[in-house]
Amino acid sequence: MSELAWALVAPLNIFLFLVVPIWLVLHYRSKRRLDEGLGETARVRLEQSLTQTEQLAERVDILERLLDQEVPGWRQP
Repeated sequence: MSELAWALVAPLNIFLFLVVPIWLVLHYRSKRRLDEGLGETARVRLEQSLTQTEQLAERVDILERLLDQEVPGWRQP
């Protein structure tokens, strides 16, 4: 074989036998985690966030109604 071919054999072997298996393991581990969905703590935090969002939306509606009564032109720039 030529010297160029021998120079490429070592890096190619290192890539194929070291980098590719690690890459595949990490790839499929991350895919599995995505497929599992939310954990229990994440689900609880999401529900709390949704509840807080609903409360804040209700407060904004109340404030807008109060402003409509007190200052009728507040929405115009």
